[in-house]
Order: sequence, then structure tokens, then C-alpha cells
Amino acid sequence: MKKFLFKHAILLLIISLCFSISCKKQEKKTAGEKAATENAQASQIPQAIMDALKARFPDAEIRKWTKEVEDGAVMYDIEFKRGDRNFEADVREDGTIDNWEKAIEVKDVPEAVLNAVEEKYPGFAVVEIMEISTIVDGKDVLQEYEIVFRTAEGKGIEVAVTPDGKIVEDSSEMEHEEGEEKEE
Repeated sequence: MKKFLFKHAILLLIISLCFSISCKKQEKKTAGEKAATENAQASQIPQAIMDALKARFPDAEIRKWTKEVEDGAVMYDIEFKRGDRNFEADVREDGTIDNWEKAIEVKDVPEAVLNAVEEKYPGFAVVEIMEISTIVDGKDVLQEYEIVFRTAEGKGIEVAVTPDGKIVEDSSEMEHEEGEEKEE
């Protein structure tokens, strides 16, 4: 009887292992396909998008781009570098740049912005800060700061804060709201 159980336990272990390996291969394929789409060559970006990007950022080195639909409009989210600084731009299908982001250092962030985050998340540690500008009547208008950080407890959070220090988006609150919706 012990031999019988042992043989079946080994058989179940082998089947489980084969299934696990098969799932991992599928996950890698799916992630690889996604990466191939996201990292498509700049030559695949429509000319209107490239013309708008190069007109505003002539030295842009495109790192990654995606085509998305936001509020019913086709947008190209383009991540690029200028020198050693990271940038991102949201460009409409017709070549209109909606907004663009620039990585900045903590020393370049207004005190009111940092104070707002420190008040809500004491002891936070900055991971990345992006300064977001919107294009209004052909002019760049500073809209907000997107700050990615770790709390003192180690939790990753992203907030959007207006230049006067008002937190307008908070990923920890969005997670909480999503959790409440799932419970209903």
C-alpha cells in the first residue's frame, strides 16, 4: 500500500511540475509579446506624431511608446530621453501634444508640494518626480507634479500634487476605492 501511495504521490508531483513549467512559458510569451508591442521601433510611430514630437523635442531619443484610447481619443504615450533626463509626452493621433512630463530632482520641487506629501506620508522616500505641463493655446502651463515614493513602511505610492500643494490624485486612495467596489 505504501508503494502504491508513494508512486501516485511522485506521479502527482511530476504532473504538477510539468503544469507549472507550462504556465511559466505561457507567462513569458505573453510578457514578451507585450514588450515587443511597447518597444516597437520609432519608425512605426505615425508621421504626424513624430513631426509633433520632434518639433517640440528635437533631440528626443524614444525609449518606449504605446498607443492607447483615453476618453474616446487615440493617444500615443511616448517615453523618451533628452540627454540624461527622462521625459514623456501624450500626443493625439493628429499630432497635438496634450501634455508632457519631465523628470526633475527634489531640489526643484516647490516647498508646498513636498510639505503636502510629507504631511500625509511622514518620512517618505522619493523614487521619481515628474513635472507635468499641459499645452494651452500653444503655451506650456505647469499643471502638477507626479511623485512616486515609498512610505516609511515601504509601500509604493504615486501622488499628483498641484504647484500650490494640493494632492489631486493618490494611488493609495484609488486602491482603497477599488477594494470597496469589489466588496459590494
